[in-house]
Amino acid sequence: MLSWAVTFLIVALIAAVLGFGGIAGTAIEIAKIIFFVAIILFLISAVMGLMRRGRGPV
Repeated sequence: MLSWAVTFLIVALIAAVLGFGGIAGTAIEIAKIIFFVAIILFLISAVMGLMRRGRGPV
């Protein structure tokens, strides 16, 4: 998922250099959303892993 965020960031940078401000702004916003979703999913996964590790063997 982070690779998607990096891809949109690169698209935004290229669009900004070429003067396409609207496309660059949209790509940056999409990259931000994907980045924050990835961070939230990582945190949920980490918490679930810690909770599961706390239990005894199943």
